[in-house]
Amino acid sequence: MALEPLLSAIQSNGVRPPPPPRPSPNAPNPNVPAGIDGEIAKAPDQRAIARANQQELKADVSKLYEMVSELKEQIEKTDASSMLSIPIVKKAQQIESLAKQIKNLAKG
Repeated sequence: MALEPLLSAIQSNGVRPPPPPRPSPNAPNPNVPAGIDGEIAKAPDQRAIARANQQELKADVSKLYEMVSELKEQIEKTDASSMLSIPIVKKAQQIESLAKQIKNLAKG
């Protein structure tokens, strides 16, 4: 039979032949259609995403500039020997938060 040569090879060498490779679970299934219309799904347009991020970045930077200008005016109005008021501290925290958001958006 067909098993006799295989068994004799294992017994004579003491080494088994390697098992057949398994298909990857992450490999695409050829039996599944590519898309609803049979078309391959397209990746998102990277240029459009970059443009949208750039516009958001510009808007956030202009908002940051306005907030910093307001904070500067408020600080100039306060007495240098007195403590900072709670609204000034909250405005500084908002500015810090927006600056971090801009930094993360710029990183991508």
